[in-house]
Amino acid sequence: MSGEGKNAVEQEITNDSRSQSTPPASASMTPTSITPSVSNTEVSKNSKGKANGNVVNEREKKKEAFITRTIWTFVMIGGFFIILASGHLPIILMILVFQLLTFKEIIALTSEPARDKKIPYNRSLNWYFLVATWYYLDFPKFADFFQEKVFSDKLLTVLVKSHKLVSYSLYMAGFIFFVWTLKKGYYKFQFAQLCITHMTLLLVVFQAHLIIDNILNGIFWFFLPSALVIVNDIFAYICGITFGKTQLIEISPKKTVEGFLGAWICTGIAAVIGASLFSKSDYLICPAQNLSTHLYNFPQCDPNPVFIPQIYQLPANIIELLGGKIEMITFKPIYFHAAILATFASLIAPFGGFFASGLKRAFGIKDFGDTIPGHGGITDRFDCQFLMGSFTYLYYQTFISNHNMNLGKILQMAIINLSVPQLLQLVKSILRYLNREQVVSDEQLKQLFDILESTQQ
Repeated sequence: MSGEGKNAVEQEITNDSRSQSTPPASASMTPTSITPSVSNTEVSKNSKGKANGNVVNEREKKKEAFITRTIWTFVMIGGFFIILASGHLPIILMILVFQLLTFKEIIALTSEPARDKKIPYNRSLNWYFLVATWYYLDFPKFADFFQEKVFSDKLLTVLVKSHKLVSYSLYMAGFIFFVWTLKKGYYKFQFAQLCITHMTLLLVVFQAHLIIDNILNGIFWFFLPSALVIVNDIFAYICGITFGKTQLIEISPKKTVEGFLGAWICTGIAAVIGASLFSKSDYLICPAQNLSTHLYNFPQCDPNPVFIPQIYQLPANIIELLGGKIEMITFKPIYFHAAILATFASLIAPFGGFFASGLKRAFGIKDFGDTIPGHGGITDRFDCQFLMGSFTYLYYQTFISNHNMNLGKILQMAIINLSVPQLLQLVKSILRYLNREQVVSDEQLKQLFDILESTQQ
């Protein structure tokens, strides 16, 4: 009840008691004389009722949001592991879908429907650049794994052999079309859209392409880094609410230095444990030899040396410190590499999330979209994964890759770079080698040479 209404009621009660002890000369108080005080009382009660109702509604909304978020968290975890067990191709398709949805969310964030309607094909041009970038980045990879179909089709063969020129031509066509559609009064908007599209292609599509390369190098190089980002996010929250006092960065006020550093330590421990477990699976550590493999049907391989225990001589001062009892230690090099990945996942990858937070604040939104109920958009969940994926690729190529050439790559290089006479000469050289190894007899060699000679006539 408000103070004003309460005082009015008290005053009326006092007047009523006085009237009973000393009857006034005038007529007795009419019912209308107390109407204002009763109205104030009712309004006060109604206000309290509405306030309580709002609190209850707010609690119900939070409860529903928590339930929805929890359900979809388990759905995503279950779906992720199902796709992970399905093999390289489903995982790659998942990355392409995430890439597509992230691109869609960011472009939609910066678009203005009123202006889009007045500029012909503005949105279509964004999608055109995405498709052209896909062709440039990912087409050679798929051609490598589907060579029988690609090189049996003349058009696909031309697209592979002239891949870079075709890619450049596609981009130039989009560039010319953009200039052609420039409209007076909308120059600033159109150039801003072009810049945002290219920024998204660089930060999202290009880095997602590197994640696909990681998958082909071995699912391990996709799974472990992705898991480390998730683990770091969880422990940053736990350590933050437990020990957090010092704000880390202004753009994300809830992030604390204590949570940031505590998550680094926990993620490092998780990295070593994860590397120990995952490195035992040939399915995870073997590079993709074809795209039809899955958890229950995959070829064996000679593991990369980083997955094999190595013997290391301890430095003299360490040996002396240990009293000469231990001079050598044995462990898998992958433990060291996993610790490096954990450090990046803890100290650098979160800035991908901070960048996304800044972008959302710039446009005054809470989430990039509502693709995942209770979680927002795809970008909200995978903003750190893109940075992690690109670093993993560069680290792998620099320190881990043994640059093994597979048959598909050799065949593709030969077809793209050699003329027909050179290819025939290559075949003859291979046949001579097989003859020396007694795989092909002299008679068979002569017959094969005769066939090759007849093709040149």
